[in-house]
Amino acid sequence: MSLPFEVLADPTRRRILGLLLGRPRLVGEVAHELGMSQPRVSKHLRVLREAGLVTVRPEAQRRWYELRPEPLADLDAWLAPYRRLWTERLDALERHLETMPDAPEEQPRRSTEEP
Repeated sequence: MSLPFEVLADPTRRRILGLLLGRPRLVGEVAHELGMSQPRVSKHLRVLREAGLVTVRPEAQRRWYELRPEPLADLDAWLAPYRRLWTERLDALERHLETMPDAPEEQPRRSTEEP
């Protein structure tokens, strides 16, 4: 099984997950949306399924692919401390910027007429 980070490193797989975020889709729909061949999309969907990021629901001759959010929640939990770090740094930057004057002070003009 591939780790979710390895799987999500591929931009096509992230786009597929974005499509599945809205609703379950057939492989043909995903292929059409991405402008790719069905075999190529099927390969990406297989990798996503093996990583546990999507599930397949057979319905007669069709196979519906659905987003499985649990692994993404695990990734979100792992990223939470890093998100807090950036939030703290951005808050510190905002506090620093609030201490600065809104407009730069005008510099006194030097007169060219003075000796």
